Amino acid sequence: MSGQSPSPAAGNHITPVQRMVASCSGAILTSLLVTPLDVVKIRLQAQKNPFPKGKCFVYCNGLMDHICVCVNGNSKAWYKAPGHFSGTLDAFVNIVRHEGIKSLWSGLPPTLVMAVPATVIYFTCYDQLLAALRLRMGSYTEEAPLLAGSIARLGSATVISPLELIRTKLQSEKQSYGELTRLIRSAVQTEGWLSLWRGLGPTLLRDVPFSAMYWYSYEKGKRFLCERYNSREPTFTITFISGAVSGAIASIVTLPFDVVKTRRQLELGELQAKNLSSGVSASTFSVMSRIVAQHGFSGLFAGFLPRLIKVAPACAIMISTYEVGKVFFHKRNQERTLGALQTNA
Repeated sequence: MSGQSPSPAAGNHITPVQRMVASCSGAILTSLLVTPLDVVKIRLQAQKNPFPKGKCFVYCNGLMDHICVCVNGNSKAWYKAPGHFSGTLDAFVNIVRHEGIKSLWSGLPPTLVMAVPATVIYFTCYDQLLAALRLRMGSYTEEAPLLAGSIARLGSATVISPLELIRTKLQSEKQSYGELTRLIRSAVQTEGWLSLWRGLGPTLLRDVPFSAMYWYSYEKGKRFLCERYNSREPTFTITFISGAVSGAIASIVTLPFDVVKTRRQLELGELQAKNLSSGVSASTFSVMSRIVAQHGFSGLFAGFLPRLIKVAPACAIMISTYEVGKVFFHKRNQERTLGALQTNA
C-alpha cells in the first residue's frame, strides 16, 4: 500500500487561507449539530445529581470543554435549572416546548470563541506538516499522519491554553475585562508566565495521543475504503465513516487521561468559585492513583459510552466537512487556472 493518500491533489492545491475557511466551517457545523445532544445530556445528569453551591460540572459539545460553576444552586444564565425528564426524547420535547428551540444551543457562543481558532490552527498545521513530512520520511511515509497529528495538536493546545484559562475564569466569576487583566497581571508577577499554562500537562497527555491515533487511523481507513470501493477520491461517506471509526478508537484509548483532565478541571473550578488558591497542582499520576483508590481501575474509564457517543459523530462531522471544503476549493482553483490559461491563449 502506498504511503500517499488517494487524492493528494485536493489537499496540495489549495491555499492556507482556504484550509482555514474549510476547518472553520467544520468547527461551526460540528458545534451546531452536536451541542443539542450535550445540552440534553447535561440536563439529565443534573436532575439526577443537582449541583450545590460552589460545585462545578464540565460541559463539552464534542469540540471544547467548559467548566460551569454553580452559584446559589444554579450555574450561569445559559444553563437552566434541571427539569423533570423521563428520558432523552422527553428532555428534547420539553426543553423545546417550555424554553424554546434556542435552548438546545445553550452555551454555543463560548464554544465557538474557543473552538474556531483552535480548530483552524490544528487542521491547517496538520495538513502543512503532513505534506512536508511525506516528502522527507521516505519509506516511513505511512507514519507521517501520526507525527503530524501529534505536533499539530501540541502546537494548537499550547497556543490556546492561556485563552482557555481566561475563559474559565470569566465563566466562574462575574468580572470585567479590566479586573481580569489586573488579575492575570498579578498572577504572572507572582507565579511567572508559566501560570498561564496551568493544566496544560493532562490536556496534552490526552489530546496528543488522541490526535496521533486519530489521524493515523483516519488516513489508513480512508485509503482502505477508497481501494475497497475503487474510488479515486474519498467521498463524503468514506471520510465520514473513517472519521467516526478513528474518533471512536482514539477516544477509548485516551479515556483515562480525559477522566484525569475532567477531575483537575473540576477541582480548579471549585477553588476559583470559592476564591481559594490552587496551590501546587497534583501530578497526573497522583490523580490517577487517587481515582483507582476511590473507584477501582474501572474509574479511569468512567463515562465510556457518553464520550464515545459524543466524540465519534463530532469527529465524523468535522473531518467530512473539512474534506468537502478542501475539495470545493481545489475544484474552484482548477477552474480559475483553466480560465486564466484559456484567456491567455
